Amino acid sequence: MSPFLLTRTLPEDATEAALRADVLQGLTHNPKTLPPKWFYDAHGSELFEQITELPEYYPTRAEREILVARNDEIAAATRARTLVELGSGSSEKTRHLIDALADLHTYVPVDVSESALTQAGQALAAERPGLEVHALIADFTARLTLPQTPGPRLLAFLGGTIGNLLPVERAAFLASLRALLSPGDALLLGTDLVKDESVLVRAYDDAAGVTAAFNKNVLSVVNRELGSDFDLDAFDHVALWDAEHEWIEMRLRSRTAQTVKIPALDLAVDFAAGEEMRTEVSAKFRKEGVRAELSAAGLELAHWWTDGEGRFALSLSVAR
Repeated sequence: MSPFLLTRTLPEDATEAALRADVLQGLTHNPKTLPPKWFYDAHGSELFEQITELPEYYPTRAEREILVARNDEIAAATRARTLVELGSGSSEKTRHLIDALADLHTYVPVDVSESALTQAGQALAAERPGLEVHALIADFTARLTLPQTPGPRLLAFLGGTIGNLLPVERAAFLASLRALLSPGDALLLGTDLVKDESVLVRAYDDAAGVTAAFNKNVLSVVNRELGSDFDLDAFDHVALWDAEHEWIEMRLRSRTAQTVKIPALDLAVDFAAGEEMRTEVSAKFRKEGVRAELSAAGLELAHWWTDGEGRFALSLSVAR
């Protein structure tokens, strides 16, 4: 069995403190918001896995199609000895890259979930003799310090998660990734592409109601962790396309006028009937827009691959 290391850079109480701060800020703001990262407790993660298998939700399948078809090209272009994956989760898709990278020495999965990192990291270490796995419990949106590993490095940020950041947040985030890269290193970025509105809305408002349950799960998380009394049945799931900003917004719409109490924050929050609270933005991209955002961060787009239907893209960029 290969070496498996687990390093924590996130304080034990960081998650609770971050949730408190996000809920206080978001629910006292106008319009109200809650960040999408709080969807993902154990139940939320299970729901998202179900979403990725829905007929309406194409991004996961499209990205996997590209990885399977292009992994050899990615390997040849990068010759990476270290693969760093941000938001690695189960590391399922990444296995296609790991198998293709003939010179790979170390895999560094980065996630806030210790259980996900341990399960996936130990499995990879057992399956792939000779591969060192150095898992990192960290918030990759904050300042990240990577372990000392051999270069060149390939930094992977898959799943289209970059779209959950607002433009100003994306600019700062991409600049922070550039700061992690040395000459010869590369960034592999997954981006969902602009397409027909009906296709996009169906992907975030499926017929089976799984995405609706996923959206409402953020209320369950706040109820459990902060003692609030959100009634999930008093909110409706809403998904809409913002053509001006070219992003999908997920919202929760209050069915009635109601007051929600959050004892842990000594806070009471009033909702008007029909008031909507934004829970996620999922930006969709065009090639030239991705090129421009990468360039502004000091990265040069070197390769661009899409799935057969042109729904999703993987881009490989290098440090300038």
